[in-house]
Amino acid sequence: MNSSVTYERQGEIALITVNNPPVNALGHSVREGLLHALQEAQGDAQVRALVLLCSGRTFIAGADIKEFGKPPQAPSLPEVVNFFEQSDKPCVAAIHGTALGGGLEVALGCHYRIAHHEAKVGLPEVKLGLLPGAGGTQRLPRLAGVAKALEMIVSGTPVDAAQALKHHIVDELFEGDPRAAGITFAQRMLAESLGVRRTGEQTAALNAADNATLISVKRAEMEQRMPGAFSPPRCIAAVEAATRLPLAEGLQLERALFKECLASEQRAALVHAFFAERQCGHIDGLPAQTPVRSIERVGVIGGGTMGVGIALSFVNAGVPVKLLEVSGQALKRALQRARDIYAASVTRGSLSREAMEQRLELLHGVQDYSDLAEEDLIIEAVFESLEVKRQVFERLDRVCKPGAILASNTSSLDLDAIAAFTSRPQDVVGLHFFSPANVMRLVEVVRGRHTCAEVLASAMGLSRTLQKVAVVVGVCDGFVGNRMIFQYGREAEFLLEEGGTPEQVDAALRKFGMAMGPNAMRDLSGLDIGWSIRKRQRETLPGGYPLPTVLDKLCEAGLFGQKSGRGFYQYAPGSRQPQPNPEVLPLLEAASREKGIERRVLSDDYIVERCIFALINEGAKILEEGIAQRSGDVDVIYLNGYGFPAWRGGPMFYADSLGLDKVLARVQEFHERFGAWWKPAPLLEKLAAEGRRFADWNLNS
Repeated sequence: MNSSVTYERQGEIALITVNNPPVNALGHSVREGLLHALQEAQGDAQVRALVLLCSGRTFIAGADIKEFGKPPQAPSLPEVVNFFEQSDKPCVAAIHGTALGGGLEVALGCHYRIAHHEAKVGLPEVKLGLLPGAGGTQRLPRLAGVAKALEMIVSGTPVDAAQALKHHIVDELFEGDPRAAGITFAQRMLAESLGVRRTGEQTAALNAADNATLISVKRAEMEQRMPGAFSPPRCIAAVEAATRLPLAEGLQLERALFKECLASEQRAALVHAFFAERQCGHIDGLPAQTPVRSIERVGVIGGGTMGVGIALSFVNAGVPVKLLEVSGQALKRALQRARDIYAASVTRGSLSREAMEQRLELLHGVQDYSDLAEEDLIIEAVFESLEVKRQVFERLDRVCKPGAILASNTSSLDLDAIAAFTSRPQDVVGLHFFSPANVMRLVEVVRGRHTCAEVLASAMGLSRTLQKVAVVVGVCDGFVGNRMIFQYGREAEFLLEEGGTPEQVDAALRKFGMAMGPNAMRDLSGLDIGWSIRKRQRETLPGGYPLPTVLDKLCEAGLFGQKSGRGFYQYAPGSRQPQPNPEVLPLLEAASREKGIERRVLSDDYIVERCIFALINEGAKILEEGIAQRSGDVDVIYLNGYGFPAWRGGPMFYADSLGLDKVLARVQEFHERFGAWWKPAPLLEKLAAEGRRFADWNLNS
């Protein structure tokens, strides 16, 4: 027996235990060990039942990422799963922690499954551009039904133990030790003569619904939500096979579809995104053993949408928060906003009323800065004005205890200037959350010139507590995300002057895969917010820069987006569904006439190149300036904060996949046609000339 899998017998029960820390991943040695253990159990005449266990903190949590991209080694996972299912001795999987991907597929191959009440199970392969390739698409529908199987497989989102029990994925829940629970269940199997029950032979769940309709609806939903994605439609096709084919034929089709996904460019992009997210926590110049400060009490200044969202992010993690508003009425509105957000979750069924009240007990409203004197971390989320920030940080500097971390949620202002308003710039850091902060995963952690290593490490550790994705960025106007989106949005606005309509521009970029079109996104965030930022930025631009005027014209006409019911689109009262706004086209035509532009028909490809290549060119400048450490960090920001399609890997990976020589050639064309805005980034020119990629580059190369 190898060291990754142990075999022992207790009376008539064989215990097969996976021991491959930290997450018992299904590497070659584990697969080989499982197969040998199964063979030993089958050949042991004294064994009448089997228990599959995992040591450590979790059941099998998926594939071994160290094997990604390497040639497969026998035995394959499908072989192992099939061997479990074909056992002539009943087998139970005792699940604790997480059973994900191949881990759940192994459990589905067992004849029974029990789960710790805090366990989670799922098939997240779609998030890596794949589909479950070891029987998951065939066996899960036979237990949970087509609707639940489609939901889990197409989204990749795991379910908790209670949901797994409700949908017959597991047979019962347990508390305490998985080993003891597994042995107890196996003893009951024998006492009650619960024999072999092969998942692949189950049919009741498949016969309980109109599967054709469920599949048709899921296809339509997927095409709307994920246009262009490669693996989701194949996930659906594989589940559909479970409703139409015998198990053996369904497994063959699943494997063929799995291999198609494995060979796709999208799989490579999603694997890149996976590793980029893991890597962004490694920060240049920050030793791994850097001490962190304890953050047990938090203050948030500003009770608007952003401030309340930030406060709830901490409350959700069990951290008490003092929310400061200097006006009693404003504070009352802020606390009500927090209650309303939780109440909506209760209505949706994603939060119990008891949990809502428990969380709200951690949120305390205050009106005086002195109430923040003992907090470990204070985050301001006030109006985006340097003067307003100055007033806040000067007060914090006077009242906060030594060692308190002072953080700004600024989305674009100079963090070094903000830090200079205090006598402790080493304790100042940027924590740029994305709205709604209690939902969005991304935080840009802005490292100022004087931010000390301890504060930076504490900010990164905090993000893990909040279950956020944190990316360290440097100081510049807009940092990484907003600096790049300015270029993207500028081109989208120029396209409207050239002849595009909001509907066409948005549709082209949605077809490319963006979660929202730029015009709908601006309506959502509020056109007036960008108006104030543009006025400030234009003061620093050199003369002769061409500036679009469409957004200014909309703002001057009072078209501020969803908040006013009219923007690029119009919105019925209480609705977020955009409808064409007849007021917009005359404004676009006026903007074109004023600049002497003859409006023309634009192709979707042209629209995409103008907007996406603007992102890429600015991203190259950001990398060369050291504002971001690596191209993967830029990608993580765009995948998690700006709705860039994950299956394209992020803007910098997408550029690499196209070939930087091709990207540069198009950027040079745009530079010749449109002027200074499109000057190619020196790094783009350098890497294209050398035949290299952004992924190969670092600041010291």
